[in-house]
Amino acid sequence: MNTTTRISIAERLGRSFGRGWRAYVRGERRLSSWLASKGVPVMGATALLWVVKLVVLGMLLYTMSWLALLLVLAVVAAWVARNAGLNDDPPESEWRNGPAGFGLYTYDGFRIDPHVEDEE
Repeated sequence: MNTTTRISIAERLGRSFGRGWRAYVRGERRLSSWLASKGVPVMGATALLWVVKLVVLGMLLYTMSWLALLLVLAVVAAWVARNAGLNDDPPESEWRNGPAGFGLYTYDGFRIDPHVEDEE
């Protein structure tokens, strides 16, 4: 029996996401410090970072709304194509007893097979 513990895929992904988030926060803090060293007030740097975040979020939501609209249009187009009735062929002819005796009849009652009237 192996006593070493294995890290699950979920835990590995969580750790990777955590490392990425910490790197982002460090970069943001570094940018804020750099702006403060250039003479921008700390509150101004914080406000600027928030404005940039909100603009990026707005662009993301705008893009996602257009993608969602395209997805809805694709679903509607597929539904319309499915219900367009392109395969609405009339029913096939069938063998049955009809007004002219047993034979091959169309869906509206006409006999279409060759037959001789004298035999009946």
